Amino acid sequence: MFHFDKIAQIKDVLRTAKTIAVVGFSPKKSRPSYLVGCYLIQAGFRVFPVNPGHSEICGVPCYADLGSIPEPVDVVNIFRRSEEVLPVVVEAIRIKAQTIWMQQGIVNNEAAALAEQAGLVVIMDRCLKIDHLQFGSD
Repeated sequence: MFHFDKIAQIKDVLRTAKTIAVVGFSPKKSRPSYLVGCYLIQAGFRVFPVNPGHSEICGVPCYADLGSIPEPVDVVNIFRRSEEVLPVVVEAIRIKAQTIWMQQGIVNNEAAALAEQAGLVVIMDRCLKIDHLQFGSD
């Protein structure tokens, strides 16, 4: 069951976030990470694709890892398999991100606990695009 306090937290993140790193942003137009990442750019967020195999995705520079991003990151939006999330969270803590957002279908309780212990907001198993469409204008 999803609690109303989590919805309030999602709304707060959507209201305050300006920069979003999309880890696993794919250049393939059929991939969910491409659709969500490009949507976030069009919605007015400053988006940093993170994919070591590319120099640019959706018209913006791409970074090899979170530590390479030259600006502070508000939200780290993760498109990686659940078992690959923990190192991303460790890096997000290191760069002082504010929020970890694991996309729909991605759950890693160990990584979530680590992020929360470090003071980050954690949203798991939710689609950032869907939530922005639903709650972003509230």
